[in-house]
Amino acid sequence: MTVRAFIPFSDPRLHRPAETVPAITETVRMIWDDMIQTMDAMPGVGLAAPQIGIMQRLAVVDASDRRGQGIRMANPEVLHASTQMRAHDEASPNLPGVFARIERPRAVTVRFLNDQGEVEDRDFVGLWATSVQHQIDHLNGLTYVDHLSPLRRRMLVAKSAKLNRT
Repeated sequence: MTVRAFIPFSDPRLHRPAETVPAITETVRMIWDDMIQTMDAMPGVGLAAPQIGIMQRLAVVDASDRRGQGIRMANPEVLHASTQMRAHDEASPNLPGVFARIERPRAVTVRFLNDQGEVEDRDFVGLWATSVQHQIDHLNGLTYVDHLSPLRRRMLVAKSAKLNRT
């Protein structure tokens, strides 16, 4: 397993949809292993493959109190979202040093291919739901700042760039 590098926010891959995963292969499982290790090293509660430059619809989420509860998903899609909203401060290693409070549905039902290659429908609530939705955004070529006004988005991107000049 390897901790992977994050692509910068300006990379066009981060702003376009990822490709559907046709089947769960050993290569997909190895990518998931690297993603889990990378997510744990952040530390974070989720990671989508495009964040590390892999343009496949793969995501991992682990919002548990203790590590090792990660869920591996291919081609996740929201089937149902609650009407009750939940606000959470979201961030991304692709845009380091900044965050924004984003409102998303408090609970979602998601369909995905699991690590056994089976279609699974699963309910997520709270931080799990927030993270799953955040990762699905990445798979669709969106980032959390796309939920902000254009002015607020430009301000955060500029602030991150200023904070991370080398």
